[in-house]
Amino acid sequence: MVWKRRVKPVSEPASARVIPRLQRNTSVPAQYVSLYEYLEHRYATMVVLTFEQIEALLGAALPEPARTEPQWWTGASDTTSHSSAWTQASRTAVPNLLAKTVTFERRG
Repeated sequence: MVWKRRVKPVSEPASARVIPRLQRNTSVPAQYVSLYEYLEHRYATMVVLTFEQIEALLGAALPEPARTEPQWWTGASDTTSHSSAWTQASRTAVPNLLAKTVTFERRG
């Protein structure tokens, strides 16, 4: 008796699948959308990222005030449109400038 193995139909590889991009929240500046999307899709209550990891997500260097002024992260500065990247993801940002990290914690 000859046994034949049943073969499943071939489907397209996972890398070829198109995953629709989320509708962009218009209040998040274009250069910070990738950070917003990353934080929005994390289930953890607390996410700690290094400046280097944030820059990798953004595809660009953080501005100098992000490295030297805690107010840039806390929203207390004059220019806070960038902070919508984490506030729209329902997070607060607490920087540790010496360690070059930012803790994003889910609100409420």
